[in-house]
Amino acid sequence: MSISLVVGLGNPGRGYALSRHNLGWVVLDALARKHRLAWERSPAFAAEIARWNVAPGRTRWLAKPLTFMNESGRAVGALARYYQLPPSGVALVYDEINLEVGRRKVSVTGSAGGHNGVASVLEHLGDGFARYRLGIGPKQPPEMDLKDFVLTQFSSEQLTIIEQNLELTVQGLELLLDRGADQAMNELNRKDPS
Repeated sequence: MSISLVVGLGNPGRGYALSRHNLGWVVLDALARKHRLAWERSPAFAAEIARWNVAPGRTRWLAKPLTFMNESGRAVGALARYYQLPPSGVALVYDEINLEVGRRKVSVTGSAGGHNGVASVLEHLGDGFARYRLGIGPKQPPEMDLKDFVLTQFSSEQLTIIEQNLELTVQGLELLLDRGADQAMNELNRKDPS
């Protein structure tokens, strides 16, 4: 099944806007800007949603859950049920501690890997959704608690890397959406960041 729902994970509120945990929102916002999509708040789904008419008779939905990260699955599950989508019709865009800043990888199955947002989606949707993982690592300093690290902001050097790679990161997401997970894994998972 093709992907019809693209969800970026993040935390609501200005204080979290540039935190590492909100990188999924940054990339989804960039995708929406590229295609001139407008976000609308949907209280019924506890999310901001953008409608993307990709072709005649073919609609794709972008969503940013407005719950906090560890409750993201409530919005994702509700949206998937409403649009009658199985997990394979959903792509999740989120931060990955085990990838360096600027790297991106695609996967389809696996554990949450300690990511509370992914754990919530697994609980409310089930496994089998595409995962577009965006590097925020390595954790510095190493002794810092992971929960604290993901809520801190990127350094200026890391922000530069993210900004320089943002167009390629959006193109990688489009590759996943248009060509599927297998093609995206073949092209993205073995490449170094440009």
